[in-house]
Amino acid sequence: MTDQTRRAEVVLPSKKLSDDMGFFGRTLGFRLETIYPADDPAVAEMSGHGLRIRLDRTADLPPGRLRILGDEPRWRGAAPVTAPNGTVIEFAPLTPEVPAVDPVPEFGVRRLRDNAPWVIGRAGMQYRDLIPSRLGGSIIASHIRIPDGGPVPDMVHYHTVGFQLIFCYRGWVDVLYEDQGDGMLRLTAGDCVIQPPEIRHRVCHASPDIEVIEIGVPAEHVTTIDHEMVLPNGQGDPAREWQGQRFVHHIRDRAPWQPFRIPGFTCQDTGIAAGTGGVANIQVARFDTGTSPATRHDSAIHFTFLMDGTMVLQAEGQPDHALGPGDAFVIPPGLAARYADCTPDLQLLEAALPGRFRTDIL
Repeated sequence: MTDQTRRAEVVLPSKKLSDDMGFFGRTLGFRLETIYPADDPAVAEMSGHGLRIRLDRTADLPPGRLRILGDEPRWRGAAPVTAPNGTVIEFAPLTPEVPAVDPVPEFGVRRLRDNAPWVIGRAGMQYRDLIPSRLGGSIIASHIRIPDGGPVPDMVHYHTVGFQLIFCYRGWVDVLYEDQGDGMLRLTAGDCVIQPPEIRHRVCHASPDIEVIEIGVPAEHVTTIDHEMVLPNGQGDPAREWQGQRFVHHIRDRAPWQPFRIPGFTCQDTGIAAGTGGVANIQVARFDTGTSPATRHDSAIHFTFLMDGTMVLQAEGQPDHALGPGDAFVIPPGLAARYADCTPDLQLLEAALPGRFRTDIL
């Protein structure tokens, strides 16, 4: 059977067919396709907005609820209406919007050894939530793994987000990105990319030990499957921006080490602050030498993930927290904190939003 011999429709009851046909036609813009029998019509089939409906006087069904998606001014924000047959019609934007969510500051620690649950997410990947409160819905940080590796059952898709980071923590992963050439992009441990809003991409293959850290702003965002685009799609404009952000691919082995905002550490600047126009700043920091002082920052969102080594997190008014690989923490603006008892192999992934913020040495 081919697609030309298939059709799907929604069946809706009708008590007075002429009234319902007039409402769906004149008010909502559906068009009549078939009607029968001619002498006393009982069924009318109508189509519109990508949907086919069957109004049926013989159907013993509840009236149902339809949603019409559109970006025209008359649809956006329109109140629901009710058809003569009782069907409720809701209106929503066709293009999802990224809601503005103000962060709810908190001090929080998430330790791997506390056995936070791994849950099965999109494309069979396992997710561990690194910020349970999500700071009031402003951010999600996930530790993601694919225990067996191999091909990933993913589809070309995009995310309606304000900011999104993919950082390869362990192993490697092959990904295809829109306008980034004809080959696969491989992320190995220490590499990362930002996925600008609505850039098309597909995860293709992963090593058996793959683990990544994904950060998204806001916490809840829409993932849309693009059934039309085929990747790879060649090299696009290197300066192209998606809603003001460029695609950034940070390669660990090519980035120099430089002084970090906290004395006693050095860091690699991923270039993400520049690529996002200051929306976010992502840096990889490692312990260098000496004893680090207490500091205070003024960033609205400040998240840190421990990749290697151990340290003790000391924060004003909080008990000390001994931390190791796989642990994460958030520090609110204005709270004095210190990274103590750092081992020589300590490495941190730090994310701050906005990307330009101040650090005071105490």
